Amino acid sequence: MSKKSRSKIWFLVHSWLALPIWFFVLIVCVTGTLAVISQEIVWLANPDVRASKPTDDAQPMSLDTILATMKAAQPDIIVQSLRRPDESHFALMARVSYPDGSSPTLYVNPYTGVIQGKSPAFDFEAFTRALHGWWLVPFTNGFSWGWYLVSLLGLPMLASLVTGLVVYKKFWKGFLKPTLRFRQGARIFWGDFHRLSGIWSIWFIAVISITGVWFLIKAILFDNNISISTEPVLPVIARQDVPITRDAQPAPRISLDQAEQIANGRISGLDARFIGLPFNAYGHYSISGRGWYPLMFQSAEINPYNGNVEATRLLSDRSGLEFVTESMRPLHTGDFGGIWIKLVWFFFGLLLSMMVLSGLLIWTKRTAQATSAALKRSYRTQPLEARKTVESRP
Repeated sequence: MSKKSRSKIWFLVHSWLALPIWFFVLIVCVTGTLAVISQEIVWLANPDVRASKPTDDAQPMSLDTILATMKAAQPDIIVQSLRRPDESHFALMARVSYPDGSSPTLYVNPYTGVIQGKSPAFDFEAFTRALHGWWLVPFTNGFSWGWYLVSLLGLPMLASLVTGLVVYKKFWKGFLKPTLRFRQGARIFWGDFHRLSGIWSIWFIAVISITGVWFLIKAILFDNNISISTEPVLPVIARQDVPITRDAQPAPRISLDQAEQIANGRISGLDARFIGLPFNAYGHYSISGRGWYPLMFQSAEINPYNGNVEATRLLSDRSGLEFVTESMRPLHTGDFGGIWIKLVWFFFGLLLSMMVLSGLLIWTKRTAQATSAALKRSYRTQPLEARKTVESRP
């Protein structure tokens, strides 16, 4: 075999070894696309997740009324936090604890305060996100190797975007004159589809690959005990500052509705989504939500006895690096603007998955044809005696 033929064989072996990598990329893209709408899939499958209105003109209850209704139904319950989903058709998520030590998350109807059910510890939403994010590899000491394996894919995706734009000369013409030929065979169709979907997904591929690389950097920083956070540690309320009643009990706290009003007054445009209750007599109310910038939460820590705002975490408190890095996760998942943003992310995720699949189909057919041709050339260049031996085998 000539030196050129040997190089060709080695190139083909290298090409076939690349197949598992891009097949893995395809699976990650598909699971990520499902993860975007996994919460909506759970809503369709589980009636407990739905916020059904008792009447057409029903309005959501106040937080205090919801807490009172939950307490009336289950007197031994201790509510730790309440979370309002972005879409109004979802039930509230209440993190609670019971005297037996269990701490489940309950679905609570915001219009009636009725506890509709208990969230499984590992539902479809958690499954798809875990499968996509770290391939269900358990976390032991730091981030799992599954997390590293998935986040590393951001690098070849980014490289593929750059090289694709270089190889596809004058790619911007695809925006002006999109071409998708249906009647000239599968090879032509999939080639057109691959180029066309890649052009229209440039922004999405860039967002997904760059944020994916950030997840890799995040794991490396965490596992090496490197922090870039500027958030201060909030001290608990000092023992002497806790007001005591005559029977030696902590004084009554302000209501949740009052705490939310105080947070709204302190943080302009706050849309409170998470309300954390004090774990003990020395803790604070924690109210957080999005404002004008939907990719990042702002929060206020409120003294439950006098209503003083003892700490805030605003957009202006972040460093430039934090402003960028804290925006990465919602940009990657599309979980920052309700159902319509999710549908956009789902559509382009589906398009990205189909683009990877079309690339695999094109690559596999081309590599298979090249492999077949190389084997035929190798067979023809063999000595006559070797060819007769091969042909005589059963």
